[in-house]
Amino acid sequence: MKKLSLSNIIFVVVIALLIIPQTRKPIQVALQKIRVQLFSPSTLDKEDQQQLEPFTYHLRSLDGISKGIEIGQGRVTFISYWATWCPPCIAEFPSIDKLFKDYGNEIDFLLITNEDPEIVKRFLKEKEFDIPVVLPQMNTPEELYESSIPTSYIIDATGKIIIKEQGAVDWNSTEIREVIDQLIIN
Repeated sequence: MKKLSLSNIIFVVVIALLIIPQTRKPIQVALQKIRVQLFSPSTLDKEDQQQLEPFTYHLRSLDGISKGIEIGQGRVTFISYWATWCPPCIAEFPSIDKLFKDYGNEIDFLLITNEDPEIVKRFLKEKEFDIPVVLPQMNTPEELYESSIPTSYIIDATGKIIIKEQGAVDWNSTEIREVIDQLIIN
C-alpha cells in the first residue's frame, strides 16, 4: 500500500473544503482577492474603444425608486454588473467601494444586479458598504451585454467605453485613478 504524502493530504483536504458549501465560497473569495491584488484594469486600445449612442439607463434603487442615468451625455460613468453570490464580485467590491467614496460625487456609479433587494441590502449592511446598488428596469444595452459577472466598464462623458473588464480586479489602483482624473478634466 502506498504512503500518503503531505502534498496528497493537503490536496484531498482542499478538494473536500471546496465540496462543502459552507467553506467553498470563502475559499473562492480568498483566491479572487489574490487576483484583485495582482491585476488592475487597463485602458482599451483606441481602436477597441467602442462609441455608444447616448441613452438613458432606466434603473430602480433598492428602495424601489425609479431613476434614469444619462450615459454619454456629459458625465463619466462606472458600470458594474455583479451579484452577492459571485466570489469574484465579492472580492473586487471593496476596491469599487473605495473608488466610490472618492469619486462618487464626480462620476456616476451604477452597480447593477438582478437580485432580490433585501438580499442586496443585507449584503451591503453586513460588509459595511455604502455604495448605491441599482436594479435594471430595461434590458442591458447590447454593447454592454456580457454573459459573465463581474463585468465592469468606465465610459467617458461622450459615451466611449474606455475600460471594459471581466473578472475581479483592483478598481482602486493608481492607474485607474489616473484614468478617471483625466476623464474628469476633459
